[in-house]
Amino acid sequence: MTPPPPRRRRGSGAPERSYPRKGSVRRAQMITTYGVGSMVAVDSESFIVAGTDSWNVAEAPRVHEHRLARVLGVKDFRLPPASDDTSKDGVHVRRFPLWHSCPSCNSLQHVRGFNSPPGKNECGDCQEDLVPSRFVIACSHGHIDDFPYWKWAHRNNRDEGATGLCGGELRLRTTGRTASLRSIVISCTCGIPEVSMEGAFRSRALRDLHVRCMGKRPWLKDAPIEFCTESPRTLQRGSSMAWQPVVRSALSIPPWSDGLAARLADHWEDLRTLDRASIEIYLKALTLRQAEEIPVEAVLALLEAERHEEAQAEEEADHNSRYVALRKQEYERLQAGNAERDSTRDEQFICEPPNSSSVSLQPYGLATPMLVKRLREVRALKSFTRVHTPDSHADTHEAPLSLVEQDWLPAMEVEGEGVFLRLETERLDKWADQVGVAARVERIRTNHERLLRERALDTQSVPSSPATPCMVLLHTLAHVLINEWSLEAGYPAASLRERLYTDGSMAGLLIYTATSDSAGSLGGLVAQGEPRKLAMSLRSALRRAEWCSADPLCIESEASGADSINLAACHACVLLPETSCEQNNGLLDRALLAGTPEDPSVGFFRDVLTS
Repeated sequence: MTPPPPRRRRGSGAPERSYPRKGSVRRAQMITTYGVGSMVAVDSESFIVAGTDSWNVAEAPRVHEHRLARVLGVKDFRLPPASDDTSKDGVHVRRFPLWHSCPSCNSLQHVRGFNSPPGKNECGDCQEDLVPSRFVIACSHGHIDDFPYWKWAHRNNRDEGATGLCGGELRLRTTGRTASLRSIVISCTCGIPEVSMEGAFRSRALRDLHVRCMGKRPWLKDAPIEFCTESPRTLQRGSSMAWQPVVRSALSIPPWSDGLAARLADHWEDLRTLDRASIEIYLKALTLRQAEEIPVEAVLALLEAERHEEAQAEEEADHNSRYVALRKQEYERLQAGNAERDSTRDEQFICEPPNSSSVSLQPYGLATPMLVKRLREVRALKSFTRVHTPDSHADTHEAPLSLVEQDWLPAMEVEGEGVFLRLETERLDKWADQVGVAARVERIRTNHERLLRERALDTQSVPSSPATPCMVLLHTLAHVLINEWSLEAGYPAASLRERLYTDGSMAGLLIYTATSDSAGSLGGLVAQGEPRKLAMSLRSALRRAEWCSADPLCIESEASGADSINLAACHACVLLPETSCEQNNGLLDRALLAGTPEDPSVGFFRDVLTS
């Protein structure tokens, strides 16, 4: 990562070399943890990651995923620039927050006021490293700014009608008496009584001070100030509420998964305009140039698939509908499979049924599982949010990654393996029609729709909640299986992910190990999908779900979790690391798996557990 320099060196053939390097992060972290607009702590300094229009992507490899690119409206994807010493340039960052304090003299002011030596972030008087402000303010529209320390310290200490600053200097010290905000004390040399930071996180704290959002976007160079009517909130600099990525992903499935589309990416625009005869001539010339034969029929099949998908996309009204259509394509392919014996060496999607009989799974209401022996997933950073957790169904404001719209998005590709499970439709429908089941799901749905109304940008078009008996059941089942397999197969729970297929006629889930670290494709997860072993894992996972160490409080809960959109679900039973869950640990209820003491019939798997 490289912050903008105070000036460039002249006469250098590589001007990016004049940027000082300030730490490094993995490329994958630029999508999920330290993306555009997030704050990164490097030693005793703090920076905000600059927008993609400041990135040098000339050396960044391209990532191809045709289906996802079409849904997100971009040409392709790029890996974030590398930040190691061998790269020409890294991702640019800017210093933020700008207010710092000195641990020696306790001075609290803008970083420019410390008269730091060139290239150093230290107090000019004490030669001590400066400490970036622990607190910032942000609004739900993505704007972020420094905490208004002067207004906070002088509240209720100004004569009525007084204007302008007092002329004093702020001081910040920690009493050390407690670990709470009460121990962080701010004073001013003008003589006002010192005040603590206690109460700064109240929802009305800044509104009572008449602090409004200034519409600042420090991650975007030369970004104009936006008019904003949202009330800002105080956040800790390292809080997850200060930056939440909006990530969209897609699996590579046939006919796009054999690598041919990626090889032809630079020629795709030309191929779209040609007829069959011209395509044959074009490919012959390309074959001579690349010294590798390109099958004409395969290219024609790709063009036909693209036209079919574009026709379907035109029928969809918005981005969410197109994203659901993308999931339906994956669901159909996971059902149909793609045998290894029929695939080429470069095939990135191998999905087959197990060799053994699935009779042992019939009591659980499961269809024949599919073993996904090879898969590739592309995850793209679309935007980000602040204050509110992004929800694929919520109409939250998404902050842009760049000031000028780009025809690409930062993305990463990961490879792994997984197991695809599907519920039998007849049994699922019969269970979902029960009064007790509908009542529990309706409570979740009501709380979720209230949340969606509160976050809606347009109160006239509030999106509906995805909470249905099928969705909550499959979501909770995915969580208990991930917890079970993390114990049986030795995978860390954070390296397993869920992918739900529950809209419309879909009733399936995929648990997979697409990660960028060492927990990759070793066959351990696919082995868990063999019917006999899967039946044993299911029974063990459901037994664990029957009881929680927080019972009876957990099972009798009327609303739990963030924003109260769960019922019987807590960290002692079904919650997962947030990187593993598509719904941010929301819309869960383990009672739908095993039932409750008062009404065992609401459990989909109750008959198995009592047999």
